Amino acid sequence: MVKDNRAEVSKVLIITLLLNLLVVGLKAVVGVITGSLSLQADALHSVTDSANNVLGLAANRFSSPQPDRDHPYGHQKFEAVGALGIAAFLGVTCFEIIRGAIERIFSGATPVNISAPELFLLLIVLGVNIFVAFYERRVGLRVGSAILIADAHHTMSDIWVTITVLIGLVGVWVGGATVPYIEWIDVILAFPVALLVFWSGWEVLRSNLPWLVDQMAIAPEAIHQIVMEVPGVINCHDIASRGLLGRQVFIEMHLIVDAVDVESAHSIAEEVEARLIERFSPVRVLIQMEPPDHQSDHITFD
Repeated sequence: MVKDNRAEVSKVLIITLLLNLLVVGLKAVVGVITGSLSLQADALHSVTDSANNVLGLAANRFSSPQPDRDHPYGHQKFEAVGALGIAAFLGVTCFEIIRGAIERIFSGATPVNISAPELFLLLIVLGVNIFVAFYERRVGLRVGSAILIADAHHTMSDIWVTITVLIGLVGVWVGGATVPYIEWIDVILAFPVALLVFWSGWEVLRSNLPWLVDQMAIAPEAIHQIVMEVPGVINCHDIASRGLLGRQVFIEMHLIVDAVDVESAHSIAEEVEARLIERFSPVRVLIQMEPPDHQSDHITFD
């Protein structure tokens, strides 16, 4: 049976939503005061953090692992859909950052006025982001939450974005009026910021698509090896698996057993199921029994 961790996931998302709103406020205020394009882009990136938390709360609300009449395989793919929503938000953010930078290039770079208090506020923002990323990732890995892990990826990109922006603003602060064209560093840094955002979105997309398209979850050879160790099993073939290992996996197979009656065959099948659950839990196993004289050398599908 899959444990329902949605209450804990919701708690984490609410905490990170409040912290992300604080981060958005600080970045927006400092960005407007200083006139920094890269910092304003970073604030826009952080807005998607808050939107992602709201999206995550909605997806988590409907992602019960327990089956029902309309969803006999559970509702956990809602969480993967929510993670894809996060990837979409990251894509939009990347586009907006690049668009703003290109507009600034054609309109001309504007002076950036930064001082020690604004830099100190950004250090606080960086600390909050680091806490949120590691907090979400730790809980996400512990409870197997795709939403929390995806959002941690997003927040980790926010950390690198903020570090990049800080480097540029420190350069502007130190260079001041003594270094020609120093204001352009702020515009230039908007492009690596966009690249970091895009990469985070790609990572979220890459980790969740296999679950949505029912990609193989466990190598059929590994399943075959475990099954063949059960006494009474002659062979198994047409092995298929889908889901997410450590989260929920569904295994199907055809099983050939050395049994003369249904009761004996059923006992062997139960032992096969028990060993697969022990090795890959949580897992649901569907076994089709076949007579002892049936032959097949197809472990899985070609």
